[in-house]
Amino acid sequence: MLSKEKMARINELARKSKSVGLTDAEAKEQTSLRKEYLQVFRSSMLDTLTNTTIIDPEGNDVTPEKIKARKNNRHLH
Repeated sequence: MLSKEKMARINELARKSKSVGLTDAEAKEQTSLRKEYLQVFRSSMLDTLTNTTIIDPEGNDVTPEKIKARKNNRHLH
């Protein structure tokens, strides 16, 4: 999870970008922070999906094979 300070800075830069604009250094910082945020988000989402089992109305496991394979690979390590 991204720290509260980094999330606050992302929001601060977004507000400043909309109101007065960003300096080159701030724009680079914003890009870097956004990239880090997306990496954390994607990793978290993938972990959530990996730990999810999908069951159809008849009670059958219909979890996609890609997710099952990822779950099995995690147990091997």
